[in-house]
Amino acid sequence: MKKHESIRIFKNPVLEACTHVHPVIPVLIWGPFSIYLIYQSLAVQQIDFPMFIIYAIIGLVVWTLIEYVLHRYVFHFKAKSFLGKSILYLFHGLHHDDPQDPTRLLMPPVPAIIYLILLWQFFSLCIPARYLETFMAFFIIGYLCYDYIHYGTHHFKMNGTIGKYLKRHHLKHHFAHEDSKYGVSSPLWDYIFGTVDGPKSTYKYEKTL
Repeated sequence: MKKHESIRIFKNPVLEACTHVHPVIPVLIWGPFSIYLIYQSLAVQQIDFPMFIIYAIIGLVVWTLIEYVLHRYVFHFKAKSFLGKSILYLFHGLHHDDPQDPTRLLMPPVPAIIYLILLWQFFSLCIPARYLETFMAFFIIGYLCYDYIHYGTHHFKMNGTIGKYLKRHHLKHHFAHEDSKYGVSSPLWDYIFGTVDGPKSTYKYEKTL
């Protein structure tokens, strides 16, 4: 099988390498960390199991909202400046130009760690400290589900009613070029905010780097 030829972004080989990630990397990094947080919640904090389940569900649901908001309002921001277009292309336009690149379907570790630190600080303002680790453990699990559902929609035959629906939902976002269908791991917020269907996108990503 012919190796996929990625779009090159940076001349510097180190910077270029940072834009690629092997599919196994996210689960190797975030899987053990989420397990550690669950251990902290149950064995160290000794949270009651009903509260553990409640904050686990909240973490998963909040992830789907963050995923939707980032995809709709950040990754599909209509940038006009050179800097804005450059950042937008690096973070998402590249994926739309080459949606089948297997090394650019998952978030590289460096930006993922930065996002997590910022979100952890933000959530610490509104989640009780006792339950923060539970919440973040399942927020991270939600992120991992998103990553591998996203990978699957582009590279695997997804079976079952849910799998087929998610694959069709996301690929229409790409190949029908719709300003809609921003949920990848869940269409929940598309239904809530009325973006299950939408007009054709007229915005063109530009490779300015």
